[in-house]
Amino acid sequence: MTDPSLLPALGAGGIVGFVLGLVGGGGSVLATPLLLYLVGIESPHVAIGTGALAVSINAYANLALHARRGHVRWPHAVVFALVGTAGALLGSSLGLLVDGRRLLFLFGLAMAGVGVAMLRRRPATAGALRPVDLRSGLATAAAGAVTGLASGFFGIGGGFLAVPALLLATGMSTIGAVGSSLLAVGTFGLATALTYARAGQVDWMIAAELVAGGLVGGVLGMLLAVRLSGHKAALNRILAALVLTVAAYVLLHSLPGLDPTGTARP
Repeated sequence: MTDPSLLPALGAGGIVGFVLGLVGGGGSVLATPLLLYLVGIESPHVAIGTGALAVSINAYANLALHARRGHVRWPHAVVFALVGTAGALLGSSLGLLVDGRRLLFLFGLAMAGVGVAMLRRRPATAGALRPVDLRSGLATAAAGAVTGLASGFFGIGGGFLAVPALLLATGMSTIGAVGSSLLAVGTFGLATALTYARAGQVDWMIAAELVAGGLVGGVLGMLLAVRLSGHKAALNRILAALVLTVAAYVLLHSLPGLDPTGTARP
């Protein structure tokens, strides 16, 4: 494993936490490229495993804050997280079988898709909250399974996927989906991290530094989000542009025939 300096790891954690606190998602999508290109971790698998662990811990911390404000719809959140965790375990196991460069390329494509989806206008609130019954439970479980599989395979927390999935499956409000999704984001990340840890693909020191930076960044992000709460659409567009930019960078550096610096391989 590499031994990056302390400040880049803290800075990367701060960025991840800040974005999570500011817009309620996105930090997990940025964790892997930040670890690779800012912190200096060489292995994509180590970056994915380490980032998943840090994102998981930060997501649970944010879940506690949302729960205190009544933003977590526990029945839906628990079903979504439990079924999704099984998908995350399967997805992370499949991800370990894929060549690191190829996995990174697929990750870049996934980021690009997320960025494009974020540019699409979404209503501020969803429809009426559906009752907790067999139908809504099955819909929530199906949404959780798909989200968890993608989360584990690409090593992302799944926040961008979980929020719209919960909105579609349950009809809950956006703030309820954000709060409820954090249980799944934390659990998916933990499942992915445990799979990678068993394979020796987690840098524990860097993960601790990411968590420390993320806690500070998360508080700052939430404070700014309160001040800019009337401009949520603008914030989402800014983040979408950031995600698309990073996606382009990741795709460029993982194209077949290129080495990690972007120069042609012989």
